[in-house]
Amino acid sequence: MSIRPFRDIKRRKTREINVGKVKVGGSNPISVQSMTNTLTTDIKATINQINEISSEGADIVRVSCPDEPSSKALKEIIKHVDVPIVADIHFHYKRAIEAAVSGASCLRINPGNIGSKDKIKEVVKAAVDNNCSIRVGVNAGSLEKDILEKYREPCPEALVESALRNIKILEDENFQNLKISVKSSDVFLSIEAYRQLSKSTDYPLHLGITEAGGFIPGSVKSSIGLGTLLLDGIGDTIRISLSDNPVEEVKIGNEILKSLNLRERGVKIISCPSCARQGFEVIETVKILEKKLSHIKTPITLSVIGCVVNGPGEAALTDVGITGGKNGNNMLYLSGVQSEKVLTSNMIDKVVREVEKKASELDNSKWYPKKLLMIWLISMLY
Repeated sequence: MSIRPFRDIKRRKTREINVGKVKVGGSNPISVQSMTNTLTTDIKATINQINEISSEGADIVRVSCPDEPSSKALKEIIKHVDVPIVADIHFHYKRAIEAAVSGASCLRINPGNIGSKDKIKEVVKAAVDNNCSIRVGVNAGSLEKDILEKYREPCPEALVESALRNIKILEDENFQNLKISVKSSDVFLSIEAYRQLSKSTDYPLHLGITEAGGFIPGSVKSSIGLGTLLLDGIGDTIRISLSDNPVEEVKIGNEILKSLNLRERGVKIISCPSCARQGFEVIETVKILEKKLSHIKTPITLSVIGCVVNGPGEAALTDVGITGGKNGNNMLYLSGVQSEKVLTSNMIDKVVREVEKKASELDNSKWYPKKLLMIWLISMLY
């Protein structure tokens, strides 16, 4: 039993599938996705954006394939990126086949939009032949006509019925290497649809609030919607949909998972909003530290608190902490213990050095047992 059971999230058990080298579902970590907004036929720009998205921490990247030149461009794009690529396909079955042959790790389709059974068979064959998974992507804005007529408007039951219908189309072709999404721009609708779907299938679920808006409203809506579902234990992979740079989507997605202790990556900064008691400029300090520490991938906690009201208490729970003091004399904490006083003029550089040092220590401690094992194995050979 956990020593802090109030933090425990019991994740829903789902099937495990592969999206390229990334395992989705089962007990695997929740993966973060984003999508390019370049013209796919602009191969250089698309490669550059995929690599930017990947370097920020995305595990999977989706690329739109609206026409033949786009789906065929994937072959060259995939040679120059290190993350699995999902090909976004909507209506033409040949685009799905071309994308699978070009090396896509997953196809995002709705089988019901593909057309005849023979066309679906061809898509499934291409997916199987090229070790390609499929995401059934249901969206409130593009439900089937008969389902809309039945329910009169997009509702949780309509999204779930569409998802189950499309799942069955693939299962009838003996294809089960798939994941599902039921997205809406409405937070309430999305949450309830995913909750209902999670009770109806054990396929891994891709979470998202679609068309969530600009950076601030989109981040808030996504945090509420996805956070609620993740707390329920629902969700195996996520995408934040923002009218913004896709890199920002990855940042928000990672922060949501870090906040729920579902992912450990990089520096988690605990900082106060600042007030008249602050011993240094907290807001500006945090902004600078975020930039200077963005290269660190090792999970580390850092507290930046402007005064002694909450500073020592927060620092006691973090790897590195800084608490504001009088006359520019601030207290540095290491592993929760007071270390030394640091002048404001030297504070940022000192904190960066200590965080980098801690990251190095943690990295070395992680690899040391493996080094010992390797030495032992080599010694056994001789």
